[in-house]
Amino acid sequence: MARTSPPLRAVVTYLEQLSRPTLLSPMPVNLHVAIMKQSEMPLHFYRYLQFQIGREWHWVARLRLSDDALSKIIHDPKTSIHVLYLNGAPSGFFELHQSDPETVNLEYFGMMPHAHGRGLGRWFLSQALEAAWEPSPLKVTVNTCTLDHPAALPLYQKLGFNPIGQSETFIHPLTDADLIRIAQSR
Repeated sequence: MARTSPPLRAVVTYLEQLSRPTLLSPMPVNLHVAIMKQSEMPLHFYRYLQFQIGREWHWVARLRLSDDALSKIIHDPKTSIHVLYLNGAPSGFFELHQSDPETVNLEYFGMMPHAHGRGLGRWFLSQALEAAWEPSPLKVTVNTCTLDHPAALPLYQKLGFNPIGQSETFIHPLTDADLIRIAQSR
């Protein structure tokens, strides 16, 4: 019998930052890290990042998209994806989308479990914010929910984001059929 789980209730918090942060976190010492901006990212690599980073936090929306729908989003010229590498291995990513000249949204930000606990989170988010403010928008936005890492909301606020609203939603966890389809995607 296929495994399914009931929907999970989540409270989404919407945040915005109205000015570029002046104090950025330094890169931790004694780590071999690099951030590479990806162009024309292969769909299977994007799904790998989404799954490895977001499975614990129920990042499911992009994993359920068809190849065409996903390609339209991640290959849109208004979208940029930056991958964190730790000791040569993919370890995290952030995705930015500039919906209009005034707003850049931090669509996704996260790291794989092997990168946690090394002091990278605040520095990596600082790098994401530097990239978000590069085109000189009037604001940078992000949202997080109660299913995300417990440090997400406090970290966003420490780096200058202010909550501007909340809403309730329900997330439908991945099913066995979803997992099989993801595993078979190219």
